Amino acid sequence: MSGYKQKFIKFMLECGVLKFGDFTTKSGRKTPYFVNTGNYRTGKQAAKLGEFYADAVVAHFADVKANFDFFYGPAYKGIPLAVSAAIALSNKYNVDMPYAFNRKELKDHGEGGGIIGHDLKDGNKALIIEDVITAGTSARESVAILKSYGSISVPNMIISVDRKEKGQAGKTASAEIKEEFGIDVVSIVSIVDILAAIDSGDLSETVTIDTALKKRIEAYMDEYCVL
Repeated sequence: MSGYKQKFIKFMLECGVLKFGDFTTKSGRKTPYFVNTGNYRTGKQAAKLGEFYADAVVAHFADVKANFDFFYGPAYKGIPLAVSAAIALSNKYNVDMPYAFNRKELKDHGEGGGIIGHDLKDGNKALIIEDVITAGTSARESVAILKSYGSISVPNMIISVDRKEKGQAGKTASAEIKEEFGIDVVSIVSIVDILAAIDSGDLSETVTIDTALKKRIEAYMDEYCVL
């Protein structure tokens, strides 16, 4: 496992974003682990989160500028993610990446429009920056918005955690997005990485996970995940 992945898992635990226990997902599933990205709440956390996104972007796409013309952060959670990732990419890797995000309500005065930031042009390639992917609804909305401004392509989307859970068709949301739009979804970490960190004992100083909880996690993954 890459070094930044292990550090990111610990970071999520320290921020209260990754939790273990008894939870119910939006779909009604009873889960022994939960990811709540709304618990990132400080400037220091946002700066560090941006670094993890930048690390993952560089790890997957060595020449970022050759692959993308701008980062796109869907309102609302994607906005600080795209901005912090762009800042971190500039500060840490000296790559100055444009970014854009959408307004939930179109502005009919001033400069108007529904996109803030990068001036979208035909032929542009966007990297969508998101927190997690569940049903793929946000990705579908983002593609529709971007396409409404011209021939904008979206070859990739990056998320913080891939739960790798089955959708209604028995495929992961990432697989469905790939099949429907041709978008390859990459993640900073996946539930597989988190389980590997548990097995390695790497989380022992941050969180206590006993044998019973570990078995519940494995049972949940066996039933609901595509690994």
